[in-house]
Amino acid sequence: MNIAILSRDPKLYSTRRLKEAGEQRGHHVEIIDHMKCVLFIEKKNPMVLYNGRKLDYFDAIIPRIGASVTFYGAAVVRQFEMMKVFTAIESQALIRSRDKLRSLQILSRAGLGLPKTIFMDYSRDTEGIVEAVGGAPVVIKLLEGTQGLGVVLAENKKAAQSVIEAFHGVHARIIVQEFVKEAKGADIRAFVVDGEVVGAMRRQARPGEFRSNLHRGGTASLVKLSRVEKATAIAAAKKLGLGIAGVDMLPSNRGPLIIEVNSSPGLEGIEGATRVDIAGKIIEYLERNAMKKKIQKDKINA
Repeated sequence: MNIAILSRDPKLYSTRRLKEAGEQRGHHVEIIDHMKCVLFIEKKNPMVLYNGRKLDYFDAIIPRIGASVTFYGAAVVRQFEMMKVFTAIESQALIRSRDKLRSLQILSRAGLGLPKTIFMDYSRDTEGIVEAVGGAPVVIKLLEGTQGLGVVLAENKKAAQSVIEAFHGVHARIIVQEFVKEAKGADIRAFVVDGEVVGAMRRQARPGEFRSNLHRGGTASLVKLSRVEKATAIAAAKKLGLGIAGVDMLPSNRGPLIIEVNSSPGLEGIEGATRVDIAGKIIEYLERNAMKKKIQKDKINA
């Protein structure tokens, strides 16, 4: 099978592991910088060009699209979809997951646990907003933030007002969420592949920090999920249409609360904590599904 990994940096751990796992299983794997792809659009003849050559021989792609280039990255994925190539992450699911507000609305409609969340259009009622999510402290997040960037803990109402006003002053879109005290600076990431949790880790924030992201100095350890946590993670990935997802949840007194669903979750932390070959699980997912797509494609071209 011919597999393309859409990644801007071949040196990244996740990119390297996926290439290794694919080659170990006998597949031809290439790393393609999606930002250097040219999309050729013609009636019934979509094509992707890369460094002057046609990418018309891939059976499957694994998108590793950074948040800052979601628009063009999703367009490249969509082009491969039009060429009947199987993609581990569908273009619409990628766009849906990157819109934090839309994701929360979809998960809320599905009845999944979420922290109390407020979204507003430059409201001056800061006190009412803070009270609506249970009072200070509160977590204030940029809608476009990633890896813990653009996330602030406001310890009291006055601090919350200052942060909200500062974000509004630069016309930044934000959400305000309750601070779940019982989580004690920890969250759980469940790694879902093809409707199954293949690994889970507990991430603990470093002392003096409330963000548990590994990029912010947090530590990861193996964790065994409860049935409710496992079912929540699987349902969240399914509702957002993601074949691969990192579902981040806070343990709380009212069950797991989803804080984010990541469509390009990193492999280094989860493989290190669980000792599970997550990259191999992703390649197996391609093997199960890409051949079905190839058969359909061959029938159409016959």
